[in-house]
Amino acid sequence: MRLPALPFVLLAAALGACATMRSTADSPDAALDLHSHARPHEVRVTHVALDLELDFERKEARGSAYLEFERLDPRAALVLDAQNLAIERVTGHGEEPRRFTLSSEDPLLGAALAIELEPADRAVRVHYRTRPDALALQWLDPAQTLGKRHPFLLSQGQSILTRTWIPLQDSPSVRVTYEARIRCPAGLRPLMSAESSAFAADQTWRFRQSKPIPSYLIALACGELEFRALSERCGVWAEPALVEACAREFEDTEAMVAAAERLFGPYRWGRYDLLVLPPSFPFGGMENPCMTFATPTIVAGDKSLVALVAHELAHSWSGNLVTNATWRDFWLNEGFTVYCENRIMEAVYGPQRALLERELARAELEREMAELEPWQHVLHCELDGRGPDDAFTSVPYEKGALFLRRVEELVGRTAFDAWMLGWFERHAFTSVTTDEMLADLDARLLAMHPAARAALDLRAWIDGTGLPSDAPRSDSPLLRVVDREVERWKGGAAARALDTQGWVTGQWLRFLLGACPGASAARLRELDATFAFTHSGNREIQFQWLELCVKAGERELVEGELSAFLLTIGRRKFLKPLYAALAVRPEDLAWAREIYARARSGYHSVSVGTVDELLGWKP
Repeated sequence: MRLPALPFVLLAAALGACATMRSTADSPDAALDLHSHARPHEVRVTHVALDLELDFERKEARGSAYLEFERLDPRAALVLDAQNLAIERVTGHGEEPRRFTLSSEDPLLGAALAIELEPADRAVRVHYRTRPDALALQWLDPAQTLGKRHPFLLSQGQSILTRTWIPLQDSPSVRVTYEARIRCPAGLRPLMSAESSAFAADQTWRFRQSKPIPSYLIALACGELEFRALSERCGVWAEPALVEACAREFEDTEAMVAAAERLFGPYRWGRYDLLVLPPSFPFGGMENPCMTFATPTIVAGDKSLVALVAHELAHSWSGNLVTNATWRDFWLNEGFTVYCENRIMEAVYGPQRALLERELARAELEREMAELEPWQHVLHCELDGRGPDDAFTSVPYEKGALFLRRVEELVGRTAFDAWMLGWFERHAFTSVTTDEMLADLDARLLAMHPAARAALDLRAWIDGTGLPSDAPRSDSPLLRVVDREVERWKGGAAARALDTQGWVTGQWLRFLLGACPGASAARLRELDATFAFTHSGNREIQFQWLELCVKAGERELVEGELSAFLLTIGRRKFLKPLYAALAVRPEDLAWAREIYARARSGYHSVSVGTVDELLGWKP
């Protein structure tokens, strides 16, 4: 329901009471975000200027956020999201104090910060500091870094965690430009999701992002970092001991950017750099504009895992340039991006590799969907009463991409590519809903292909459970080779007799998933003695092997490496299945809890929340 106009003293209380009761019926915006207290249809923030000092000893950032805004309702207060922040004071025009009210904290959404505005106000400055346990910020001690000499800070705002380090309208429907002055200790280098940076006096660095972005893409990292150029507009940042290996691994980045431009239109963000973070980073990558944050677990030494770079680069068009308006529309970010990623991989590494990755992804989607609740199968899923992350499964990624491939099959690649190019151009720097995308698809593509329009069951794809019967399938010759060797292995062939020459990561993953379930401990030992899976330098292969051994009840075979893996790597993609497998047997669960007690402080809050629930952990 729409909140009625209220006296200021009642506003914050009303916002707190109605935080989970949003309605879109009378809003001029596409939606009032279920996951934000903000009311941008009344007062909309357009620019954020940060002035922050990073205190690694106290594990806090302190300073101010200067917020410029449009007043669409001159009587309305400015309402911001602020979770677990210490708000010290607020000033308006002429730096005069402004009254503000901070509602009680909702466990998921945090508090509503309501600021009373005077007629002359077109901006306010919020003076604040973060808490040491701010969910978006991870403060690493020197021992948790590769170099062991300096501390490290990283942020992760997606989906609704930016409000834990900046008071703002934390909704993907609100796009802002931003600038920042960041002060940090000597010897450290801050980086942000911004176009440029410059060093000033007193260890202050300046940043500016002139393109409007949603709040979850405002990102910050700070540590002992070095840079290596990959091209005039691409480069990589990492800790000194890792930077050369990263430069070799990602040397094809410029080729990826050029391929993406041919497919999707000009790259609009200036630079495209990669920042390789310490291993506690909870995701494979994060598509922060100008500066992709990446896990070191993709540095395999043979470029076998660089599809992740293609994925994060593709977000420069799908997600960053055209953004989901609410988290119900998350598939618009990720489904488009997975489709675009595969097209980039096809252009740079050839159709066989792209085909292999499509087939592996579909198989993984089908495995995961078998364990999900029916509502989680739906692309345009219902999130009333749920957090955005509850829908962060492979469904918005892979089912979304399959939908787009199905449209491509029906209309042909030439027509589909023309529509996709136009989609990014028409909606650049905007946030869109599923309904808006479907209307554009119908008017500008399907209407010209009536047979395709008639064949496409939109309801089954967008609102249905499971995969529609017409979901595209892939048949990879590279995987058929693997399947033959799996059958030989199951038929009794020795591991050393298998023909695995020249296999890439995806083939090894297919082999493990086919060969290991049901194998005896002796046969598992034979595989490991031949192929050294336990000690593989490829983290995807090592993870898959460790998980399969635990599921087989053979944790003892890999206990040492499994312990080291869990203690040093914080990527949630790996942690969730490993801890879930360990939670099945009482003896494994007890062991897992012992490891987790040692590892927990080194994980990001995103991973901690997941593992706490899996293990029944009571902090």
